[in-house]
Amino acid sequence: MIFRSRWHRAGRAHAQRMGLVLMVLVTALGMGRLAYAISFWGEEAQQTPTPAASVPAPLAALPNFADLAQRLSPEVVNVSTTSEVESPHAGPGPGPGPHQFGGPGQGQDPFRDFWEPFERFFGPMPRRPFRQRSLGSGFIISKEGYILTNNHVVENADEIVVKLSTNKEYKAKMVGRDAKTDIAVIKIDADEELSAAPLGDSDSLRIGDWVMAIGNPFGLENTVTVGIVSAKGRYIGQGSYDDFIQTDAAINPGNSGGPLINLKGEVVGINSAIFSRSGGNIGIGFAIPVNLAKELLPELREKGRVTRGWLGVYIQKVTPEIAESMGLEDAGGALVADIMPNAPAKEAGIEVGDVIIEFDGHPVKESTELPLLVARTAIGKKAKLKVVRKGKTQTLTVQIGELKEEEVSAAPAEGEDFGLSVQPLTPEIAESLGVESGTKGVVVAEIEPGSVAEDAGLRRGDVVIEVNQEPVDSVSAYRTALKKAKGKKSILFLVRRGQNTVFLALKPPSK
Repeated sequence: MIFRSRWHRAGRAHAQRMGLVLMVLVTALGMGRLAYAISFWGEEAQQTPTPAASVPAPLAALPNFADLAQRLSPEVVNVSTTSEVESPHAGPGPGPGPHQFGGPGQGQDPFRDFWEPFERFFGPMPRRPFRQRSLGSGFIISKEGYILTNNHVVENADEIVVKLSTNKEYKAKMVGRDAKTDIAVIKIDADEELSAAPLGDSDSLRIGDWVMAIGNPFGLENTVTVGIVSAKGRYIGQGSYDDFIQTDAAINPGNSGGPLINLKGEVVGINSAIFSRSGGNIGIGFAIPVNLAKELLPELREKGRVTRGWLGVYIQKVTPEIAESMGLEDAGGALVADIMPNAPAKEAGIEVGDVIIEFDGHPVKESTELPLLVARTAIGKKAKLKVVRKGKTQTLTVQIGELKEEEVSAAPAEGEDFGLSVQPLTPEIAESLGVESGTKGVVVAEIEPGSVAEDAGLRRGDVVIEVNQEPVDSVSAYRTALKKAKGKKSILFLVRRGQNTVFLALKPPSK
């Protein structure tokens, strides 16, 4: 009995252990969703087919940019320039807002904040010429050695040096440049075979498309970054012809002039500026559409400059409030704020207060669209304009003139050229500059190097809100205030710079 009971107990224990193992196995099989049925000893395991509905859908593969980077990197070049400028503390720092970058050593003085209080009270410090180096990017567009880059990378250069991916360096010559669109063409005579980057169609870009940037940020050659197209048609206050592609591909100082590339390996943009409060990338970069560059390339290569159509009006955005007060159905079109003397617009009968809603058959939905439409129109052509005047639509005919360089800087009053030009302060520009909404004034668009405006401390992006203690809420009011101040020994400007306000005195140039 003892013997049998011992074996009996052992058998029961063994059966319990086997049952526990079987239970664990079944549980594990169930939890793991393995497609096997439970089989007994001696039977062959049979695989049970898994229902198709339980198979997870395959994830969409992310694009691989390695092949594109390998193929296109040889077509991207390093562009370095040398120029002679005045003392380094003359240049303003980047500050908040959109900035164009040519790379390290661009004249941004680290001691600017130290010198500024002294210059404010004691006048400009003595300046001496010095050699300045800057760095940017570019890309080859023909086997003959033509290279596309930004105007601000090479505009003041005494010497331009291009470095290829092979580390060979060549001196480049200026072929043509256009400050208004920030595009420049340079050329090298290389003793090696060059590969040209294919130019794509920037109009076909969609928001959300993948793009890749190649350049030399902070001097780090052939750096590749990727991102998407964040927006199109951005107006960022860089000029009258703003039409930028916005991207979150990392763009930093030194990327200027480099290509923005689509998944086909085609250049769709020229990296030009970033929005930043610190001067570094925060995921908001801007590129010039390559289609705009393709339009200008023939003239830049043949003439070295671009000829543009001219209408001769100051325009501003039609806000919902303006639309409501003028009885317009929607806030679209370009509101004529002022008309230049002897301009084609004046001869055509355009009046201040007209809202241009169509130009030469093209609807004008935003005020920023009109300058580009006019600029692309052949000089001498008679174009039809649709305007809304006092609630009624009228059609006018205007003969397009040629835009002259002296007509671009139209803000200074006659006889009082301080070396600056201004433009209307739109809500978009105010936001990009970090200026409080509702601020009235005009924004400084350009500062001529060595001018009275630069000597007084004015900077590009400053908002002039008073001239000789008279408010200036439009370009016309600004010009009127300057005319009234004619003959005075100095003219007092009240300027809003970001969140700060500062008075600056401008002395008219001696005759």
